[in-house]
Amino acid sequence: MLNILVVDDERIVRVTIADDLKDAGFNVREFSSATSALQYLRETDSNIDVIITDLKMPGMDGLEFLAKIKQINPEIFVLLMTAHGSIQTAVEAMKLGAYDYLAKPFSIDELLLIINRIKEFNEIKSENRQLRVQVKKQFDFSSFVGMNSVINQVFDHVKIIAEKNTTVLIVGETGTGKELLTNIIHFNSNRKRAPLIKVSCAILSREIFESELFGHEKGAFTGAEKLKIGRFEMANNGTIYLDDIDDIPYDLQVKLLRVLEEGEIERVGGTETIKVDVRVIASTKKNLKEMVADGKFREDLYYRLNVFPINLPPLRERPGDIELLARHFVNEFSDGSHIEIEDQAIELLKKYPFHGNVREIKNLMERLVLLAQDGIITKNILPIEVRFPGKPHNCFYFGNKALDEIIKEVETNAIRDALLRSGGNKAKAATILQVPASTLKSRIEKLGIEEN
Repeated sequence: MLNILVVDDERIVRVTIADDLKDAGFNVREFSSATSALQYLRETDSNIDVIITDLKMPGMDGLEFLAKIKQINPEIFVLLMTAHGSIQTAVEAMKLGAYDYLAKPFSIDELLLIINRIKEFNEIKSENRQLRVQVKKQFDFSSFVGMNSVINQVFDHVKIIAEKNTTVLIVGETGTGKELLTNIIHFNSNRKRAPLIKVSCAILSREIFESELFGHEKGAFTGAEKLKIGRFEMANNGTIYLDDIDDIPYDLQVKLLRVLEEGEIERVGGTETIKVDVRVIASTKKNLKEMVADGKFREDLYYRLNVFPINLPPLRERPGDIELLARHFVNEFSDGSHIEIEDQAIELLKKYPFHGNVREIKNLMERLVLLAQDGIITKNILPIEVRFPGKPHNCFYFGNKALDEIIKEVETNAIRDALLRSGGNKAKAATILQVPASTLKSRIEKLGIEEN
């Protein structure tokens, strides 16, 4: 709800406006002079959103009042009320920071139209402020989890490079966190309020490569029915992330090189040279130097990209981070509820190679949170391949357990898995398990399986 001050030396005017705004649901205070309103602003902690003031008042007029309001709080919206002959003065006031003006006489509907516009604008500002806080929290330096010495060195480098405009090349296997690192660099840079445009080079075919990156003019080729702005133009003053840079066709790499060297593009079918100010972050899962030696990647492009390389180690090379990551993702997916991981489960996770790296452990922990009973992730709900890495997945190893216990464990895990895959739908789970729904229901009850 907006907090509004109405300031006018004419009592009938201010009382009428104040009453109408109160009827519309706003918090309103009225003042007969700019001086008394300023005193209220200075002496209270009231969060005033809007001030509606007359332009011509004895003592202090609306323009002087406007200047003092902006000194106290530049975020306050100021609306000026003016007689017809003073409209030019009101327009000048808008150049000094007034939000709008109303020519007397005006209807309450006219005023409410402006007030509601301010209200919507305030709500959008508030949402944007919250989003910025969320983004800052999501992509601060602590969002990349790891205590490994190599990871610590990576972050020493990231802190150095984030505020610069230097081109960055991130090298790492699939799932190691290359995109997250890109987000961290961008949102901790001086370009954080500008766009971060992401491009997967792996899905760009030769036919659409130029058009996607550089745009095209209307009629440039068959099907080009309107002008298209390319990704580099969209990223102007911001950052462009080129994922899987190694997948760009060799003969098209020279076009990318020109942008990096000269900061210029031309749309397909166009003749105008367009200057762009874009920071480039590229990533690859391959050894580009070897690709250069094999004639699959341009040497000049490689050196232009490799200004500041960052190597992300695979998870198997930092097993000490596995427990840290597992607990981090459990907290992320537990929706505030307390879920523990038993020590035996942690030890098994540490021994698993995680070929899919951080992405794989993240997906696994999301699944285990759903399967956890009594708030505990036990070793028994870990997938077979995690419990017995390197052993055939169609074999079971249960140590010295009794047969009845083994059968119960297998059946319980099979039902939980089917319920998970079916989104909790018992009929679909029964279909997956190829048993009647009634049979599944009775087995769930007998085994005491809690449904998430």
